[in-house]
Formats: sequence, C-alpha cells, structure tokens
Amino acid sequence: MRKSEQFCVSLTELAPARNAPQKSWKFIYEWLDSLVFAFITILLVFTFAFRVVGVSGESMVPTLQNGDWLAVRAVNTSVDRGDIVVITQPNSLNEPLIKRVIAVGGDTLDIDFVTGEVYVNGELLDEPYIAEATRRGFDTSFPLTVPEGCLFVMGDNRNNSLDSRSSTIGFIDERYVLGVAEFRFFPVGNWEIDQND
Repeated sequence: MRKSEQFCVSLTELAPARNAPQKSWKFIYEWLDSLVFAFITILLVFTFAFRVVGVSGESMVPTLQNGDWLAVRAVNTSVDRGDIVVITQPNSLNEPLIKRVIAVGGDTLDIDFVTGEVYVNGELLDEPYIAEATRRGFDTSFPLTVPEGCLFVMGDNRNNSLDSRSSTIGFIDERYVLGVAEFRFFPVGNWEIDQND
C-alpha cells in the first residue's frame, strides 16, 4: 500500500512539469501568430497603399541622397506642383525616375539660364530645396506650355539632372506617375521629405 501512495504522489508532482513545456509552446505560438499578422498587414499596406522605391543617383540632391528608400503613395494620387514623384514612363535610360513636379498641364514655364530663375505662369518660383540655381539647359526651348495631362519635372540638383529640359525625357504623361513620395524610411530617423519648403 505504501508503494501505491508513493506512486500517486509522484504522478501529482510530475503534472506541473509536463504543463511547463505546453505553456512555452503556447507563448511561442502566440508570438509567431502576432508576427505573421503584423507581416501580412505591412505587406498589404505596402502592396495596395504604398510602394517602396530606392533612390539611385544624385539628381535629387540635396533633398534625396543616393541609397535613400522612400514610401510612395500609389493610390488616390493627385499630383501638384512641388511634389516629388516616381515616373515609370519609358525612356532611353530604361529606369524609373524620381523628380520634382515643376509645372502641370496648362502651365506656362520659362527658365532664365543666366540668372538661374524658374517662372511658372509668370511667377518666380521660390525653390529653397535646389542644390544651386538652374543654369543648365538642354535641347528644349523656353518659354513653353505644358500639354494637358502632362507634367514638366526637374531634379533638385538642377545642373546634374537629366529631366524634362531634355527631349530624352520630355513631358511626363500623368498616367506614368507611379506615385508621390510621402516619407523616407531609410536612413532610419530621417523620415521627413521636405516637399514644398
């Protein structure tokens, strides 16, 4: 009789030890479940609401640097003057472009390459975001009127940017705008993009 009592006691003592691994697995399962849910949510947001785009080149310096990563709003995209946009219009470079919208359809644009000043509809643009005054011209003649449904874009590094001033890029059909840059998520901590300072 004494042996059976000891046996019963030993089973009771072992029961909590067997439950400990079950609690560990439950914790791990809940943690993995939360992680998968978060990953799927982020994936859906960046698939349907935002796109992730990397900056390649120096044409948007000082606003954007080579190697920056941007979140680009890809839905309900209305484009305004001063917006930084990602363009997928076919070009001889065979790559998407990241440029600033200077003029939209119907605007009259003029650039004085001597003074480096840019005028839209007769008004001088205040451009604190550019690296230096606009001195470089290509094969486009000014003044010009932007066709409806098109955009005229330039890089912020005006003298080191291939953009709408050149027939290689030309006017941008609005249908080829992938989206508007909303924020920078790499490098970490430098989130803000000053669109229209």
